[in-house]
Amino acid sequence: MSDSVSYEREGPVAVVTVDRPQRRNAIDDETARALGDAWERFDDDEDALVGVLTGSEGTFSAGADLKAMDLEDRPEGWLGFTRTRVSKPTVAAIEGHCVAGGLEMALWCDLRVAGETATFGCFERRFGVPLVDGGTQRLPHVVGLGRALELILTGRELDPETAKEWGLVNRVVGDGEALDAAVELAETVAGFPQETVRTDREAVYDGLGASLQQGLAAEGWHGSRAMETAASGADRFAGGEGRGGEGVPDEE
Repeated sequence: MSDSVSYEREGPVAVVTVDRPQRRNAIDDETARALGDAWERFDDDEDALVGVLTGSEGTFSAGADLKAMDLEDRPEGWLGFTRTRVSKPTVAAIEGHCVAGGLEMALWCDLRVAGETATFGCFERRFGVPLVDGGTQRLPHVVGLGRALELILTGRELDPETAKEWGLVNRVVGDGEALDAAVELAETVAGFPQETVRTDREAVYDGLGASLQQGLAAEGWHGSRAMETAASGADRFAGGEGRGGEGVPDEE
C-alpha cells in the first residue's frame, strides 16, 4: 500500500482510507494507483466480505488533485478504480467534503453513510473539469435524471439531509460517526448468507440499462446460482429460526 491509502481489516469488513489530509484527500496519480490496488486486494481477500471507503481527518475527498494534474486515463478509471466492479458490497463513510471526483468515488459504492455536516456537489463545474469517473452515469440511477442534471449542470452544494431525501445518502449520523456507522452497516450485510447477497447485487447491476425482459433473465440466472443457499435457509426457517421478524435490521 501507498502512504496515501491504507487497507485495514475489522473482522469481515475491510476499510480503505484515503490519507492525504493536506490536500483534502484529493487524488493524485500515486493515490489513484494505490486505490486500484486496495480494491483489487479487497476482491481477493476471502475473509473480507464488505468494503468501506473513507477519508482521513474529517474529509472524504475533494476529488482529483488539480494542483498535481497527473492523473491518467487508464482502463480502471482516472481515479484508479471507478470503471471497475468488485464482487462484494461496498459502503462509503463520508465526513466533510465529498465533492467532484470524491462524489464520483462515493457513487461507486453501493451504500453511503454521511456525517451531519458533510458537503456534496459537482464543484468541478466552476473550473470546466468534466465528470469522467462515473458521475454522469451513476448519479442519474441513484437520484433520478432531473436531480442529477441539476447537480451536474449547476454545481450546487447539497447538504446531507437533502442528499438523504434525494436517495444519494442512505443514512445521516452525527459528525465523526460516519465510519463507525458504515462499519456497523457493513457488518450487518456481512452477517447474511453471502452467496445470495452477491448474486442479488450482481442482478441489480446487470439489469441497469437493460430491458425488463433482459433484467428478469439476469435476475433468474443469478438467482439460480444461489438455490442451494436458499434451500439451507428454508430449512432453518422451517426449524423455527427468524419467526416474528427475528434478525430483521432496524431502520437505523
